[in-house]
Amino acid sequence: MSRAVNQSLTAEDLFSEMKRMPAKERMRFFSLLASNAFRNDDFSHEQVFGHLQQEPFSASEAAEYLEVSLPTLRRHVQSGRLVPSHVVGRNQMFSAQTLRAFKRTRS
Repeated sequence: MSRAVNQSLTAEDLFSEMKRMPAKERMRFFSLLASNAFRNDDFSHEQVFGHLQQEPFSASEAAEYLEVSLPTLRRHVQSGRLVPSHVVGRNQMFSAQTLRAFKRTRS
């Protein structure tokens, strides 16, 4: 691939070149990319999801987090074992803190 020094390679150009590359070379390229591209981007859980810490969970999200079905979550609420942090219309919302505590008691 010959390019003038001042002309940059576009994503489309790279894709065209990749299609012409032998399969072994493509695999080698993606291996190099995977091992080098994000080496300095080692984010903590807090950095990625910290802003969601105070966001409430919907009932379906809470059920998924607790690894139970939605009907089982509803039974926990109905029995008083789990209390929604607030209700918006007919939607029950659950705080992450409450769900974590509930999950700890069940394990």
